[in-house]
Amino acid sequence: MDKILIKNLRVLGILGVNEGERTTLRDIVISVTLFADTRRAGQTDNLTNCVDYSQVIKEIRALVVEARRFTVEALAEDVANLCLSRPGVRKVTVRIEKPGAVANAESVGVEIERAN
Repeated sequence: MDKILIKNLRVLGILGVNEGERTTLRDIVISVTLFADTRRAGQTDNLTNCVDYSQVIKEIRALVVEARRFTVEALAEDVANLCLSRPGVRKVTVRIEKPGAVANAESVGVEIERAN
């Protein structure tokens, strides 16, 4: 199966359980791997045969801004479900990271895999 990569998409949003996390926008870093068969797109060079990753990114941004989730796990599930609703996407890996959330760590987060 082929992979479409979205790496380290930065979105400002509310994510966390602590009081400061509920009131202050923070960087949320999202990486997504979409698993799909891209042969037809490669053979035809036609955008109608592609997974529209620009649209996926736009929808992920809107979701993160509106979701205001408490846990990275819940946000990862939201993003995975969004991606799996796209035509042609059979499986997805989603990584959500919160940079600077814990002292002495670059970031904390989760990575999940889901399939249709």
